[in-house]
Amino acid sequence: MLSIGPKEVSRSELHQYLQGAVGPRPIAFASTVDAEGRPNLSPFSYFNIFSTNPPILVFSPSRRGRDNTVKHTFTNVKATMEVVINIVNHDIVQQMSLSSTEYKEGINEFEKAGLTMLKSDLIKPFRVAESPVQMECRVNEIVELGSEGGAGNLVICEVLKLHIKEEILDDKGAIDPHKIDQVARMGGNWYSRANAGLFEVKKPLKTVGIGVDAFPEEIRNSKILTGNDLGKLGNVEALPSEEEIEQYLEKNPEIAVIVEKGNKKEIHRQAQILIDQDQPEEAWKLLLAKKKKWKYKERLN
Repeated sequence: MLSIGPKEVSRSELHQYLQGAVGPRPIAFASTVDAEGRPNLSPFSYFNIFSTNPPILVFSPSRRGRDNTVKHTFTNVKATMEVVINIVNHDIVQQMSLSSTEYKEGINEFEKAGLTMLKSDLIKPFRVAESPVQMECRVNEIVELGSEGGAGNLVICEVLKLHIKEEILDDKGAIDPHKIDQVARMGGNWYSRANAGLFEVKKPLKTVGIGVDAFPEEIRNSKILTGNDLGKLGNVEALPSEEEIEQYLEKNPEIAVIVEKGNKKEIHRQAQILIDQDQPEEAWKLLLAKKKKWKYKERLN
């Protein structure tokens, strides 16, 4: 057996061991506003329920290990003492992941992730409309556990109001664990889906995705592409150039045929296949190529 003292390994190694050992961990999809009222949205897997009477949730936006800075969420809850905890299900897991990108202060992660802001009843932060359960909370206390990188900050929240989508309830009015379809964090890139076991989501921590708000409207409002599809597309750092699109179609004549036909639904279906194959860059080349279909028609003839 490997026996380790916390001081005997690096901070990053300890972090990996702890997160790999303690899981699956529920996800607090925390919505806040800053002192100027600007929305912020970020997920945290150091989270759980700790009391029913009063109803208390606790999550921890830890200090960053690499530079000892704090998350915007932490700054916001200290300033306003309000937060909405949104529950994450599989339908929004990719958009949730995209929202964890280190966007600059003041950037609206709702827009970047393509999620809908829903006005709360009792507090200022917005709810995530797509979340199956949304809890408006007052922050009762913040406990700072340390001043060095990796130190947690316990945000102790009292639930003031719950919003539960009726479609996740069973015939007795309780939350059905199959219908809510929750996901939870494991170590590294791994997640657990209550209905289906383990799956992987690439972390966006080393990149800054363009975000769903940068999409052309017809892609953002696609009837074919899901929220998870949009989340993967939004995690690319840049859209392909015209030259890259041309080269892609030249190498893939069967794709050029799809573009030449110009059927929007079929283009989106084929793009979805590429996304499922973890090729969002190629999916973008297909989605954007349709605007120049006449060029490929000439080449194919």
